[in-house]
Amino acid sequence: MELPVNLIKNELTEFEIRFKKAVRSNTPLLDRIMRFIVKRKGKQLRPMFVLLSAKLCAEVNESAYRAASLVELLHTATLVHDDIVDDSMERRGFFSTYALWKAKANVLIGDYLLAKGLLLSLDHNDHKILQILSDAVRKMSEGELLQLEKARSLNLKEDVYFEIIRNKTASLLASACAAGAWSTSNNEAITEKMRLFGEKAGIAFQIKDDLFDYAGENIGKPTGNDIKEKKLTLPLIYSLNKVDKETRRKMIYIVKNNNKDKEKVRWVIKKVEESGGIDYAGEKMNLYKEEALQVLYQFPESPARKGLEDLVVYVTDRKY
Repeated sequence: MELPVNLIKNELTEFEIRFKKAVRSNTPLLDRIMRFIVKRKGKQLRPMFVLLSAKLCAEVNESAYRAASLVELLHTATLVHDDIVDDSMERRGFFSTYALWKAKANVLIGDYLLAKGLLLSLDHNDHKILQILSDAVRKMSEGELLQLEKARSLNLKEDVYFEIIRNKTASLLASACAAGAWSTSNNEAITEKMRLFGEKAGIAFQIKDDLFDYAGENIGKPTGNDIKEKKLTLPLIYSLNKVDKETRRKMIYIVKNNNKDKEKVRWVIKKVEESGGIDYAGEKMNLYKEEALQVLYQFPESPARKGLEDLVVYVTDRKY
């Protein structure tokens, strides 16, 4: 990911300064938690997509920096709330804020981050960008609730899966690209084109995450975490539609009732591999990756376009 980072090295440094300022609080406990969150931020893929999408149209401006900060504020808020939903004690190899400050504080932390994002946009009349990102938050909530509903019945259909990840995962990346494009172009057609690019890249990103559950390349063995959490994944859905009725019944029973049994989870993973679920998901991921790139190639060749291309390749080729 060297090229995209180098292309916007100065912009990312400026973004870091602005983001730290955006989350600052006068309440000592909240400010301490915000410093903890900032210190343990991830790879900042979404702000990079915002800034490169902005640079694709023109030079990065104040509106683009605010859009990048808003995306990161909303993304961080969803992660904080997700840790409560998933009862997750870890985030990126460290204790999560949920583990350290428990559910009540985390609900308020997430709300605080959402409010800061809203105010950042409203105080500068970034109404279009706020609309773009608010639509993503709505879709993310709908996707999460649909996933919870389907996890109970394990009504695993591919069209439902794609509806979930289009809303839950891809919508934020789509909105990040759209917000970046709007910030420097104020052009509806360009903004929609970049939204579509981000959506397709986001779907490929999520399928890659699904594949880690069956072949975690960074640890050398499958993890089975999604099975333990009864989450819909594309390899599993494909396999359940391919195996015989008896195997399907047994797989569903294990996912619903024996998902903490390591041996039985390994058996499900083996059946997914044998039925071609992993290969199928890999093919789908590459299809969405190519579709994303085809949208991107509608723009003139430029360093920013190459940076976005490399980001898409990174999200599908990454090892963790």
